[in-house]
Amino acid sequence: MRHGSIPGASGRVRPLTLLGDPVLHTACEEVTDFGPELARLVEDMFATMYAAQGVGLAANQIGVARRVFVYDCPDDDDVRHLGHVVNPRLVEADGDTVRGPEGCLSLPGLEAGTPRFDHAVVEGVDMRGEPVRVHGTGWFARCLQHECDHLDGGVYTDRVTGWRRRRVLRAAARASWNH
Repeated sequence: MRHGSIPGASGRVRPLTLLGDPVLHTACEEVTDFGPELARLVEDMFATMYAAQGVGLAANQIGVARRVFVYDCPDDDDVRHLGHVVNPRLVEADGDTVRGPEGCLSLPGLEAGTPRFDHAVVEGVDMRGEPVRVHGTGWFARCLQHECDHLDGGVYTDRVTGWRRRRVLRAAARASWNH
């Protein structure tokens, strides 16, 4: 028997912000109001992430420049991690650096081998202002780092170098969603 609601079930799917939109390239502002507007934002973010078949979504990816992200992401052992973090801070990112395929809902259909640490810890609060600490390894650690980058005004292509960077940026320039 399920207790509580399914995240995103009452949310509204919002349009995704695509590469090149200034809100993706600007650091987001701290959340100070923990009322119903924040709860609605988190619910809409889950609905949007699920509709786009993503594993994580930052608020600026739907045009809201606030420090919030949601996730529903497995780790390398296929353990599901589900939640949200408000005002997150990446407090640990260490271990081996692994170059793995990384995509983004703001660059639909594209991916590039992106280096990330295989362990990450994010601290912040939930939508009620209660402290949260999220540990991730493997794929989930990649997700946590990716979403924190978004809230600092970065996208994964900023971490890609050389021919991989040239290739993904060329593909983004030619993509149908970029016209």
